Amino acid sequence: MTGSDPKSDLHRYLRVVREAMLWKLDGLSEYDVRRPMTPTGTNLLGLVKHLGTVEFGYFGDTFGRPYDEPITKQDFEADPTADMWATAEESRADIIAFYRRAWTHADATIDSLDLTAEGSVPWWSEDHRTVTLHQILVHVAIETNRHAGHADIIRELVDGAAGLLADNDNMPTSDPNWWQHHRTKLELAAKQAAGLG
Repeated sequence: MTGSDPKSDLHRYLRVVREAMLWKLDGLSEYDVRRPMTPTGTNLLGLVKHLGTVEFGYFGDTFGRPYDEPITKQDFEADPTADMWATAEESRADIIAFYRRAWTHADATIDSLDLTAEGSVPWWSEDHRTVTLHQILVHVAIETNRHAGHADIIRELVDGAAGLLADNDNMPTSDPNWWQHHRTKLELAAKQAAGLG
């Protein structure tokens, strides 16, 4: 790729992983998008809600760009994981709409500022608090990709679905027999390495 623009490149990668996050919800029941799949309660809809909060915070609070969303400090004082799960009253559509509003707000910040624009992350330590849009774009893209990895694993545990995006799964094959053979091969190698086989 020639003549690339760093801000456009970072923004494009963020947009792609946002869509991947929402794709992980497709076709699942209300229970499956909400159920805790790890000992710490990680769940698909909670990851989406969390990432909406992340984008509002980093592209809003950090750059003095207010937003009108129901995110309050009291929510986190009452439950430090308030943005990591959806209540029974919060619909999937509500959470997805919240995430998309966060995108719109973040995109407006990204579009209106130069990469060198300075901001301040109020919840970071004083010696790291002053940042640039470039730093925050990298930070949020990395955080979103990290959570997309969580979503990949959770979705595969829920129903076996795997891949990057609906139109590009980025997998070597979709043949379940091939994957079963592959898994068996890995299990055998693990047992042999541990002296169990």
